[in-house]
This record gives sequence, structure tokens and C-alpha cells, in this order.
Amino acid sequence: MNRRHFCATSIAGSLISAIRASANDQKKPRILLRSSWQTINIGDIAHSPGLLAILEKHLPEAEVTLWASNVDRGVKEMLLRRFPRLKITTAGGNRRTWGRTGEIHELFKEIDFFLHGSGPWLVSPRSVEEWIKQTGKPFGVYGISLPEERADERIVSLLSQSQFTFFRDSMSLEVARFKGVSCPVMEFGPDGAFGFDILNEKKAHQFLKDNQLENKKFLCMIPRYRKTPEWELPGREKPESEWKHLHLRNQEMAEKDLKPYREAITSLVRQTSMKVLICPEDMTQIKLGKKFVYDRLPKDVQKRVVWKSEYWLTDEALSTYLQSAGLFGLEQHSPIMCIGNGIPALLGRFREQTTKGFMWKDIGLSDWYFDSDSKFEMERLTAAVLELANDSQGCIKRARKAQNYVNSLNQKCVNLVRKHVTL
Repeated sequence: MNRRHFCATSIAGSLISAIRASANDQKKPRILLRSSWQTINIGDIAHSPGLLAILEKHLPEAEVTLWASNVDRGVKEMLLRRFPRLKITTAGGNRRTWGRTGEIHELFKEIDFFLHGSGPWLVSPRSVEEWIKQTGKPFGVYGISLPEERADERIVSLLSQSQFTFFRDSMSLEVARFKGVSCPVMEFGPDGAFGFDILNEKKAHQFLKDNQLENKKFLCMIPRYRKTPEWELPGREKPESEWKHLHLRNQEMAEKDLKPYREAITSLVRQTSMKVLICPEDMTQIKLGKKFVYDRLPKDVQKRVVWKSEYWLTDEALSTYLQSAGLFGLEQHSPIMCIGNGIPALLGRFREQTTKGFMWKDIGLSDWYFDSDSKFEMERLTAAVLELANDSQGCIKRARKAQNYVNSLNQKCVNLVRKHVTL
């Protein structure tokens, strides 16, 4: 090959590659994910990276921008470590940045599809309204609950304009139908937190080593108040008149609610070789775990129980759960992350919580669901916790079956996203 032919061939090859690259760039669907509502709860933190991982797996060609309300406390850094190409904006995402909605309107021009992420309800109706008003382009809702008191005329109208709405529990789906939501697709679809996969193995390993917690030789337990006392946290202060009745309810019920869990821990420690880690899902549960769980355990039991005295991020939490033999308690997103990673998890709830806990029945884990307001169900708790220790392989098999079902649902949900971003 002579020099002239070589140069011509090289230039032609480069030109073809450039054209292909340009074409590929043009075909990339652009999605705006509205999520990341707060950072005081590792479960709420998990929504965004969980759904991002699901989209990455089933719609890898998509370019996703996260429109967040809050990514402080190290959450932004955690997200970018896992998703280095992720674009994040908080413009117009919360009360402090509502004045920057112009930036969002400019961003809207580049976006093909708006996706509202998981939450206890349609968390940001204002954002959906802005999208509809400014663009008229399609949008969908992924894995929310819908309490009846939140399903007012405004919300029903917005959901009815979506291309699809996936509800993370069947009771919410029933509420939507009863209230008259009429979008083309309304189905059960998992909470985005099932997809969470970010790890911090170094930090988790050090904590477990320092506290003599060995791989698969301990269970995690998470306590919870009836109402999260957010007013105790810096920046979340409220007038006493707004929270006093909630505080009184919490104090009235804490002993009753957590006594069955102490009894389960006591039986576990005395009847098996397992240890227990009492850990938080949100910041308010650190003191709660000490006061109403650890301090009220028998002295001989305390010797094999560890109380986590500091808050953690979701990556360290998941890394710890993966080393455990399973999890039980009164929170809901940590069990979601566990099942999403094949780890056995019992889920407890109160009537004060949203209906998301009912998803355990929807994914085939009815007997791992415990209603604190049902004496019958709470009488089953100790036996179920002992089963996590005594039939580890059987429990893992059940967890993985539920995990596979959730994964199949997520693929189905993202296929519908694909349909609308590639029209």
C-alpha cells in the first residue's frame, strides 16, 4: 500500500467513525430523573442510585440527568463514584433553589423523557406540572405509593397525563383505580431502591472487625418510631405545636412496638451462636436503638449485641448487610435493599406508615411481613428470626426467588421507558 492510498484510507476510516459516533450521540435517549428527596434516611438515598442502576442495566444507551432535591452529606460523591458520567442538578429542586427554574427550563429542551422516581407519593407534583407546561413531552412515574389522602384532584389529573405509573404496592394501585387515575399503563412496579448496588467494603469491613462481627454470623436489626421525629434534626426544627402530639404517640408506643424485637434478639442470642447488630436507617434511630432496644436487653444478651452509635451512608450499610445472615426490624428500605441483593429480610410496619410495606406480599414474602398492630403476626416474629439463623440456605433461596421476580418486573418497566424514549 503506497503512502497516498494509506492516507486516503485512514482519512476515510476516521470520517466513517466520526459519522457513526455522531449518529450514536444523536440516538442517545435523554432522560431526566426527578428523585433524591432527602439524605437523612439511607433508604431515601437508595432510590436514585437504585433506579440509575436499573436503567443502566436495561437501557444502557440512555443519558440520564438527575434532578435532585438534596444530595448533601456525601451522597453526591457516592453517586458520582458509581456513575461518573451522571449529570446532577438541584436547580429548582427544593425551596432554596426554586428561583433557578429558568435553568431547568433550558435543560428541558434537551430532554426526551421525564421520569419521576420512587417515593411515598407523587413527591414533586410541581416538577411534573412544569414539565407538562413547558414541553408537552412524555413522562412516567416509577415505583410510588399513593395514600388515599394524597390522591386529590391535582394528583389524579397529573398521574392520568403520564404515559405510565408504576405503583410499588398493590394497595396504592387499588387507590389509584378507585380515585379515577386513567393513564395508559397502571401496574405494580418495584421501588427503585431494589436496584441499589453501591458498596463501601473498606468502611464496612473495618466496622465489623472492630466490633467482632464475623461474616454470616450476625443479623441486623433496625428500630423505628411510629412517626420519624425529624424535628429533632438540625435544619428540620418545627414549632412544638406541630410535633408534640406525634412525640407523645412515639413515646406511648415505643416500648410496645420494640418489646417483641427485644424478645426475638434474646431468643436468638441464647439459642444460637448468632450476634446482632442494632443499626439505623435514619438518623433518629440511633438513640432509639440504644434506649429502647440495647439498654433494655438482659446483661448476658448484651454481650453479643452491637449498637451502632453513628449514622452511615447507604453504601456502607449495604456492604454490612451483605456480610450478615439477614435483617429484621421496623424499617422498609433496608429490607428492600437486602432482597434486591439476595439477602433474607423480614419487614415490620405500623398503620402510621405508607402502604409500601405491603409489597412484601406482592413479591411472595407474606410470611416475612409483620404488622405491629396485629398481635397474631407479632407472635410469629421470634420463630421467623430464629429461622434466619437456623435455616440460612433456605432463607437465601427464598430471598433470591423474590429478587429474581423483582428483577423481571424492573426489566418489564424499563422496556416501557424504552418504548417512550425511542419514539
